[in-house]
Amino acid sequence: MKVTQPMKPNDLADALTALREHTPLVQCLTNIVVAEWTANVLLAVGAAPAMVDNPQEAGRFAAMAGGVLVNLGTPYDETARAMHLAVAGAKLLKTPWVLDPVAAGVLPWRTQLAHQLLRESRPTIIRGNASEILALAGGAGGKGVESVDSPDAAVDVARILAKQQQSVIAISGPTDHITDGDRLVRLSNGHPWLTSITGGGCALGALMAAFAAVVPDALVAAAAATATLTVAAESAAQQARGPGSFAVALLDELSLLQPADLADRVRIT
Repeated sequence: MKVTQPMKPNDLADALTALREHTPLVQCLTNIVVAEWTANVLLAVGAAPAMVDNPQEAGRFAAMAGGVLVNLGTPYDETARAMHLAVAGAKLLKTPWVLDPVAAGVLPWRTQLAHQLLRESRPTIIRGNASEILALAGGAGGKGVESVDSPDAAVDVARILAKQQQSVIAISGPTDHITDGDRLVRLSNGHPWLTSITGGGCALGALMAAFAAVVPDALVAAAAATATLTVAAESAAQQARGPGSFAVALLDELSLLQPADLADRVRIT
């Protein structure tokens, strides 16, 4: 189900309310650098993380979860097999899943893996920086995990990719751009320290899976996840002295953020 009228701040507030009422179970097949941080972010916002990423259990668990994150940050043979199985399990039970194609276009194996997963099942949401999104359409990718392209430069490609995959494409950047191929939402909250801690974008993918578990419109789910993280980041930065204290404060602010405050503070166009 899609929201036909322009997205409003209250749509995002309602999504946060729904997440906290339902405490969705989110399966995370994510990279080893950010697993604990991702779990803590999900717990802080009101979701339930499950880091089930082995081939023996991943497919079965994806059929039980409310949402699934597949993050390609540190893929291994075992986790890659688990990703294929999790995507198959999600497809079978129509569980929403999010693909985060970390460093796609930079290294051939993970790029091939991303394309294989896209062929096997359409993600509900694809989240990445501009270079990663362009790489899924044949671009060269970024500099490691860093983007060398702006979200504005990737918007037209994102619209085409969204229609091809029947997925929502979320491009992270100073202004986040999110599209389902027809509608485009821009969100302008956040703080530069989000790029100075490990796992800011990876945790955002997990949040998108959590919101997609409780919100029928994937565009609203992706926007609500982005707004929740970036609005909380602004509050955390006001208390912090640097990236370390910012990370701790961010978890606090995610847990304290109220839907009404989210609606009041989000900058959405």
